[in-house]
Amino acid sequence: MQTSLTVRPMTPDTVWLARGRHAPGSAEDVLRRSLQQRKDSQAIDDFLEVPDDETAPAERVFEARWRVGDDVTVRARLSLRPEGDAGPGQEWTLVAEAEQPWDDAWPSPAALMWPEEPDTAWNQDAATRLVLHEINILPQDDKEIRRLLRNAVRGGWHIHVVVHEAMTTDDRGRAPVARWLPPGLRHRVVEHHAAPQQLRGLNWALRDTGVEVPRGGAVVLPGVPAPENYRAGDFSVRAVFLDGSEPADLVDAVTRFAALSRPLPDGAEDALTALREDWHLLTLREELDRQRGLVAMYAEALEAMTKSRDLYREAAESAHEALAAYQESAASAPAGPRPSGPPASSPLQQLTRTFERFKVKRPAPPVADAKNHSPSEAESSEGSDEQNTSARVTSES
Repeated sequence: MQTSLTVRPMTPDTVWLARGRHAPGSAEDVLRRSLQQRKDSQAIDDFLEVPDDETAPAERVFEARWRVGDDVTVRARLSLRPEGDAGPGQEWTLVAEAEQPWDDAWPSPAALMWPEEPDTAWNQDAATRLVLHEINILPQDDKEIRRLLRNAVRGGWHIHVVVHEAMTTDDRGRAPVARWLPPGLRHRVVEHHAAPQQLRGLNWALRDTGVEVPRGGAVVLPGVPAPENYRAGDFSVRAVFLDGSEPADLVDAVTRFAALSRPLPDGAEDALTALREDWHLLTLREELDRQRGLVAMYAEALEAMTKSRDLYREAAESAHEALAAYQESAASAPAGPRPSGPPASSPLQQLTRTFERFKVKRPAPPVADAKNHSPSEAESSEGSDEQNTSARVTSES
């Protein structure tokens, strides 16, 4: 079974997630009309199209809120990518969060924001372009089946169910399992059907996932990343009767799979953060609470600045007092005797003197009168001069 090595945060139990693709066309206009109709019929309380300058470049964002159950508020954020980023059509991501743990009996957020006409063009799986909550026939080639299912389960956005038809069925047997699922699960399921002769190739294509489809049965694929505590045997159904009756065992397997704790799908963490931290559709009470929070935050910042200013002032005053005390003590101190000896030399001077000892002295230049005489002649002339001087002194005496 494929697993993801990246540690991801878990999906909160208050959150509903879906991702799909709208066929080529103006998805923004479709959303505007649908949300306005929902508001007029009071299916939702209000909606808002976020201005362009407050969203990501080339992204359209719609927000809506409504109440379910016992007055539980649901906030939903749907973002549209521009057409052409990942093929024809516009990819959409829908994140909804309730004030309480999500109940699959509540209406589907996708059904409250998108129109539910039979020819709607928004209910396509983003990765495979297969239709949500409808039956999708697998291709004939085994390699194509393997490639399709590998791309289908990657990301973990939808619940993928594979059904093997033990025999050719009529229109009654082509009823999708989403018909019997709770409203909150209908737009999160992608159903694949294999022909009777495709069982062997189908299980060959699924060997990397660690699951097998029983003959005439079905299995809920684990997906990547897989939910916690997933065991293939717990979500495998031995027989699915395609006679138009409710497939109770398959409905139970899909419902139990949806209740498992799962990591957030690819890209869902950013979408959930935007829903929680960049929400614009506020009620009057929420706007008042928000302004009060801003006032409290500014008050705390001002108090911190005031404390910092007081601490700086105290430190400056202490420094001035210490400087004044030092100056007073230096002025009142008696003058000490001056040293009689020469001032001690600095280490630099001592080092300079040490190097001077090793300097090579140049020889003194020779005397100009003796430059033409050899050393022996100079010594002999010097000796004769001394003898003449001593003889002169003797004769005078």
